[in-house]
Amino acid sequence: MRSRPLELAGVAALGAAQTWAYDHGAWWPLPLLTLALLVWRLDAARPARAAVLAWAYGVGWLCAGVWWLYLSMHDYGSIPAPLAALAVFALAAFLSLYLAAAGAAYARWRRGGAMDALLFAALWLLAELARGVIFTGFPWIASGYSQIDSPLALLAPWVGVYGIGALLAGAAVTLRRLDGRAAAVVVAIVGAAALAPRDFTRGTGTISVALLQTDVKQDEKFETEHLPDELAWTGRALTDARADLVVGPETVVPLLPDQLEDFAPGYWAAIRRHFAAPGRAALIGIPLGSDAAGYTNSVLGLSAGPTYRYDKAHLVPFGEFVPTGFHWFTRAMNIPLGDFNRGIANPPSFAFDGQRVAPNICYEDLFGEELARRFVDAARAPTMFANLSNLAWFGNTSVIPQVLNISRMRTLEFERPMLRATNTGATAVIDHRGHVTALLPPYTRGVLAGRVEGRTGTTPYAWWCSRAGLWPLLAAALAVVAAAGLRNRRAGGARP
Repeated sequence: MRSRPLELAGVAALGAAQTWAYDHGAWWPLPLLTLALLVWRLDAARPARAAVLAWAYGVGWLCAGVWWLYLSMHDYGSIPAPLAALAVFALAAFLSLYLAAAGAAYARWRRGGAMDALLFAALWLLAELARGVIFTGFPWIASGYSQIDSPLALLAPWVGVYGIGALLAGAAVTLRRLDGRAAAVVVAIVGAAALAPRDFTRGTGTISVALLQTDVKQDEKFETEHLPDELAWTGRALTDARADLVVGPETVVPLLPDQLEDFAPGYWAAIRRHFAAPGRAALIGIPLGSDAAGYTNSVLGLSAGPTYRYDKAHLVPFGEFVPTGFHWFTRAMNIPLGDFNRGIANPPSFAFDGQRVAPNICYEDLFGEELARRFVDAARAPTMFANLSNLAWFGNTSVIPQVLNISRMRTLEFERPMLRATNTGATAVIDHRGHVTALLPPYTRGVLAGRVEGRTGTTPYAWWCSRAGLWPLLAAALAVVAAAGLRNRRAGGARP
């Protein structure tokens, strides 16, 4: 059955409207309401029509949530506006196929009653896991992030962002049906999380930090005429900072070490000498490598001890590695160093002053299951995270509050603070409870000073995810779906 255009447009608008909550956490009820309205339409639909409706919701959701990709392609990649807009739509349309499959399965297997809430939660979880993992994964604005300031956030150290998203989906069915029994289950789960111990971790001491925000325009970052000013400001900011740990953004030094020595002799040596003194440390984003060995998007840690190195492991398609057959796209985007080597999956932390600082670069903090690998050995687990990013590709847009809330979710899952040092924002200090304790205005040049308490100990999420990844969530969702399918088969496939 062909869905009416106005109905499709309305469902897509629902998906688009709920993205407000990803930028403004106080609007967390909005996704619950829009999902409940989607379920209302799915409850009246046959599987084929339900697939189209769920797909439309996903397209509206993703187009409104990641529209800023258009800027990177058009404003900085010189791709014509119609093609750039089409590319964003095509990405949203493709990724929404997972939701389409979930919608069709729900329409096929729903039978009324409290079990439908569990079924929809499981199918929603499968769709979000597929989007977050397949083809290197793109879990941006996964539904759980919309609940960063809601009571559901209490579940973060137990089930992580995907578990929160599943509970949100189940709650939407409960709201749509006004099912008292299902609502009682949701309230009981959240209540149990509220009554459980809030601190799975304990403090390991406090250090002072200085986080650099360079505010370099993307179209100027690698231009020779702008490099002297960029390097001069960065050098002064690094060496003038009066903090135990100084953190500079991703590629804050935009040249390879050999290029840097040719361009500014003695620059890097002076920075290394400064941080060789006891009681000083820095994490600095810089590209490393050569034509022969390949290149890495890296972080160097400087202190009185040996130089520390972290290489980015989860690379951005088209930005940092080129999928087979797509080199033409990278050339069109004018992206320098478009093919990077991957770092190791479970790197050591940067040890300094009793702390173990775990760097991650750009959207690596979007993948909590990958950061969880660092918690297998409690004695080596990080006491804090540091995210080094450059989001100048995407302008002063909703991407900045979105990434801030993504980092806040990581702090709740692991009960570890996060230091964010970025080119254009959001440069921030986030404590282990997800509170932003210091923040620089975006698109300003400056140094953010703050204090941060490291934490040790393991949350339930860090424990099971470090050992099994996302498999427990996948297994639980598949078990629910299998049970629903079996129930439907025993009932002869009929439903009310």
